[in-house]
Amino acid sequence: MFYEKEKQIAIAATLSAWKLCERVRENIPQAMEKIDKSPVTVADYGSQAIICKALAEVFPNDPVVGEEDATELQTPEMAENLAKITQYVQEIIPDATSEQIINWINQGNGKVEKRFWTLDPIDGTKGFLRQDQYAIALALIEDGEVKVGVMGCPAYPVENHQAGALFVAVRGQGSTMIILATGEEIPIQVVAENDMENLRFVGSIEASHGDIDRQDAVAKAVGIVAPAVKMDSQAKYGAVASGKAALYLRLPSPKTPNYRENIWDHAAGAIVVEEAGGRVSDMFGKPLDFASNPKMLENRGIIVSNGIIHDPVLAVLNE
Repeated sequence: MFYEKEKQIAIAATLSAWKLCERVRENIPQAMEKIDKSPVTVADYGSQAIICKALAEVFPNDPVVGEEDATELQTPEMAENLAKITQYVQEIIPDATSEQIINWINQGNGKVEKRFWTLDPIDGTKGFLRQDQYAIALALIEDGEVKVGVMGCPAYPVENHQAGALFVAVRGQGSTMIILATGEEIPIQVVAENDMENLRFVGSIEASHGDIDRQDAVAKAVGIVAPAVKMDSQAKYGAVASGKAALYLRLPSPKTPNYRENIWDHAAGAIVVEEAGGRVSDMFGKPLDFASNPKMLENRGIIVSNGIIHDPVLAVLNE
């Protein structure tokens, strides 16, 4: 099958990064601070190192456009943190050195090309620090289209099982959810019912991640009356893809109206929803552009839906 090798390597790399992230989370570290002031932990760096190494071994010509950069780790002030990262990575790759880890992290500094991977080693770092939802999100983009998407969601609730799910999609082959506790792989689909009383809206816990009041108003305007589900990270895409929610909105915050989304924050989730039968666009109905720039400069806002209510949502926004 097309992209089978890419799919399997992406799953294996994500699961290895999952192990590191959960080991770190057993003893939540104090968050480090990047230049842009967003929180980052040793898990972000370790996760990116492990995944970039795995991809480079099998697909050495594929660039990786990742979120993290190891420049700060090479300063004397960060020596202790680098040592911690090395210790965690060595639990997965025993002979790894600090120098190798820095190089692996920086392999994520690739550029958008005809074929490349995009990676968010921990999407939802605040959720990670709160012992809540986060996602390890990896996607392959080729010829302007997302071809493979894998999202590792260690805290995602799974009915009758311990939490933890891996969402996987390949273009034209559907979406599945792998239950970590059993290894069972289940095909998933968006909710197809039109009974609005049973449809749910899923939104971000962080108030800064969009226009919360407007998002809630749009959901109500299209008839969603059930209480909203709040969670961090691209796990929200998993909720829509698996039928737990019918709508996810991320509209520009009034405080940052010109903000543009990063491709690694949406690429893996988008293909999972689309291959589950849903629809993803910006707030004007335009397809998300993952192939021109690390930031989606031509898109504003995000609409993720079961498809059935997508046009009604666009109509409300256009009003």
